[in-house]
Amino acid sequence: MYETEKNRSGMKDLMLRTLLDPVLIYAAVVMMSIMYHYRSSLAIVYGITAYIIGWIVFRVFDFINKHKLIGSAAYIALFVLFIFGVQFSVTEGSADYPISWGIWFLTPQDVLEYNKWYTLAIYLLFLIFMLSVIYYFTRVRYRIFMNFLIFIIPFAIYGKEYEKMPTIFIILLSVGYVLLMVYFRQLHGDEKTVVVARDEVWKPVAVYAVIFAAAAALVPKPAIEADRTVLETLISADQFTDRLVAMLNVFRDTTSSQQFTGNLDNTPLYYARASEPLRLKTSTFSTYDFDTDSWSILEMDDDASINSLDTTFKDRFDETPYQIASAGELTQALLEAAELDSDFAEKYGLSALAGTELTIPAQKELSIYSAYYEETQFAPVPQYAQEMTDTSYDKQMALIYSGLVYAADSKFSSDERFTFNYSSENFFYNDANRAVIDALDRSDYGQMLEDADDILWNAYTEEYDDDMVHYWYVIRDESNLYGYYEQYLLDYGENQRIYDLAHELTDSAASNFEKAKILEGYFYKNGYIYDTSYLKTSKENAESFLFETKTGVCYEYATAMVLMARAVGIPARYCEGYNMSEELENDQYGMNYVVTSRSAHGFPELYIKGYGWVSFEPTITDGLVMQNEDSATNKLSRAGIIILTAALLVILSALLYPSVSHKVFLFTARKRTPDQAIIMIIRRLCLLCGISSANTSQEAARKIMQMTGKDISSSASLFDKSVYGGIVLNEAEKEMAFNDYIEVYNALKELRKNRRRKLRNS
Repeated sequence: MYETEKNRSGMKDLMLRTLLDPVLIYAAVVMMSIMYHYRSSLAIVYGITAYIIGWIVFRVFDFINKHKLIGSAAYIALFVLFIFGVQFSVTEGSADYPISWGIWFLTPQDVLEYNKWYTLAIYLLFLIFMLSVIYYFTRVRYRIFMNFLIFIIPFAIYGKEYEKMPTIFIILLSVGYVLLMVYFRQLHGDEKTVVVARDEVWKPVAVYAVIFAAAAALVPKPAIEADRTVLETLISADQFTDRLVAMLNVFRDTTSSQQFTGNLDNTPLYYARASEPLRLKTSTFSTYDFDTDSWSILEMDDDASINSLDTTFKDRFDETPYQIASAGELTQALLEAAELDSDFAEKYGLSALAGTELTIPAQKELSIYSAYYEETQFAPVPQYAQEMTDTSYDKQMALIYSGLVYAADSKFSSDERFTFNYSSENFFYNDANRAVIDALDRSDYGQMLEDADDILWNAYTEEYDDDMVHYWYVIRDESNLYGYYEQYLLDYGENQRIYDLAHELTDSAASNFEKAKILEGYFYKNGYIYDTSYLKTSKENAESFLFETKTGVCYEYATAMVLMARAVGIPARYCEGYNMSEELENDQYGMNYVVTSRSAHGFPELYIKGYGWVSFEPTITDGLVMQNEDSATNKLSRAGIIILTAALLVILSALLYPSVSHKVFLFTARKRTPDQAIIMIIRRLCLLCGISSANTSQEAARKIMQMTGKDISSSASLFDKSVYGGIVLNEAEKEMAFNDYIEVYNALKELRKNRRRKLRNS
C-alpha cells in the first residue's frame, strides 16, 4: 500500500514537473510564432501540437541524456521518423500544386495559394530542429549566446519578407527568453547545487517579468528618422524573391486575394508625373469561380484575343500616337445616327436629343517610367486613357479588347517610358451628358447598336467623311463586342443571395450608372472592414464576404461589386493594377509619384450603356489610414496595457489566494459532518505543509510539529479513528480539529513573514 502510494505520488510529481517545463513551453511558443507566418488561423493548433509532441520528444531526449550509446540510436530513429513525415508531406503537397516545395519555401507566402501539406513539411522540419537545439542548449549544455540565436530565428523569418510579427508573439518570446535565462542561470539546481526557497525566489522573478513586458510595451518609442538602406540591404533577398514572384506570374492566368494580404514591400515599380492620383490597369479577369474564390482570364483579357474575335477594332501598331478610347466617343456616334435617321431617333426615344452638344472633359497627360528590373507583358494604362502619345518601346505593340497595351513581339524592358493622354469621370457629372446616357440605357441596347451600325455604314458609303468613318468604326466594334459582354460578363454564378441583395439595393435606380454608384457606396455604410492581415478559410468566397465576414482587401470589395453589378444586368469585369497615390517629397528625375509593390490594387470596371467601360472604387480606402494609425507601436502599447492588467490581476489573485482559500475552506468544512470535516482538515494541513499522501497521519503530525511547533496529534488520532476504526465523531471533536487547523495556519503565516523579513535584511 505504502509503495503504491509512493509510486503514484512520484508519477504525479513527474507529470507535473514535465508538463510545466519552461523549456517545453518556450519551444511551443517559438513554434507557434513561426507557424503564424505560414498559416495564422492555425497558429494555436500548431502551438498545442508542438507542446504535445515536444513533451514526448523531450522524454526521448531525457532517455538519450542518460543512455548515451542507445540514446544516439534512439535520436537517429526519431530524426528519421520526422524526415519520413516531411518527405510524405512534400509528396502529397506536390500532387496538384504547380511549383516544387523548394520554390514554395523561398517564395513570399502572401503571393502563394495555401498548401497544407507543404506547410506541414515546414512545420515538422522546424519542430525537430527547434526541439533539439532548445533542449540541448538549456538542459544539456547551457549556452546563452546559442539561445539568443535561436530566439532571433522567428524574427528573421518575418523579416525576410518585411512582415511584422504579431505583438503578442514579440512579447511572449522576449519574456520567455528572459525567464529561461534567469531560470538556468539562477534557479536551476543540479547534483552540485541546491536552490533553497525556490518559490520565494520565483516571486520577484515573476514580478520582474511582468514589469519588463509592460514597460517594453507601454514606454513611448521615439520616432527615428534615419537612412537604413545599408542595414536593410546588407543581407537582402529582395531581388531573388522578386524573381521568384515574376517567374510564378509568367504562368498566372488566375488571381485571388492572397497577393493583396500580408505586408508587401516598397520596391519601386514605376515613377510617374501627373497632376493627380490615378489608377493604373495592368490586367483584367472575366470568370469567377465560387469554389476556389478566384478569377480567371478569357480570350478578351489577354493577347490571345487579338485574332480570336471577328473584328479589327483592336490591332497591332508600331508607332504612336495610338488611340485607346475617347471620352463620350460612343455617345457621340449614337447621337450622330439619331441625327442622320429620324426613324432611328424616334424608335429609340432620341428625337429630342438629336444634335445635342456633349461636354467633354479636357485631356490631361501622364508620363510613366518603369523602375522594375523584370520585363513585363503589359504597360500600365491609366483609368480613362484616351491615347498613348509616346513610348520608348521600339517594337510592335497591340491594343486588346480589355483596353490594355500589350507587347506583341517581346516584353517591355525594365527602363521603358510611356506617355498617355487621359480624361476623367467628370463626364457623368454634367447634367446634359447624364441625360443622354440615361436615354441610351435601354433593354434593347444591342439592337440599337446594330441599327446605328447600318445607318452610319450607309452614310459612310454615300459620302466619305473622316468623322463618319470614325463613328462607324466605333459603333461597328461596339456592336460586335456587346454580344460578347452579354454572353460572358453577366455571369454571377446564379447566386440567389447576391441577386436578391443587388436588386434590393438598386430597384429604385433609374439608370445603370445610378445603380453602379449605389453598389459602389454600399460597402462604406454597412460595416465592412479593410484588413490586409485577414486570411480567409478555404471555404470563404464573395458570398461569405458580403453576408458573413465583411472583412477583406480590395480583391473582395471589387469581386463583390462585379458580381452584384452582373446580377442587375450590368456587364462587369475584375481588374488589377496599381493605385498611383504615393507622392514623392522632392521631385526625382522630374517625377512626382512613385508606384511600389504596396500600391497593388484590385478594382471593378462596369459597362455603362451608351458610354463604355467605367472604373469604380468600392474599397473602403480609409482602411489604409486605419492601418497607418494602427502601427506596431500602438499595437505594442495596447498589448502592454492588456498584459499589465492581466498580470496585475494574476498577482493580486496570488496575494489574496491564501486568505481567500482559507476562508472558503473554513466555510465549506464547517458545513460537513465531523467525519468528513476531519478528513478535509488533515488533507488541507498536509497540502499547506507540503507533505505527500505517502505519509501516515501520525507521520504528518510529527512533520507539522517540526515545521510549526504545533501539536496536532489529537486530530491525527481522530482521523485514524474515523477512517480506519469506523468510529463516528461528534461536534466537540470536530471543533477541536478546527482549532488545531487554525493554529497551524497562523503559525505558517508567521513563518512566511519571518522568511520574507530575513530576505529583505540579508
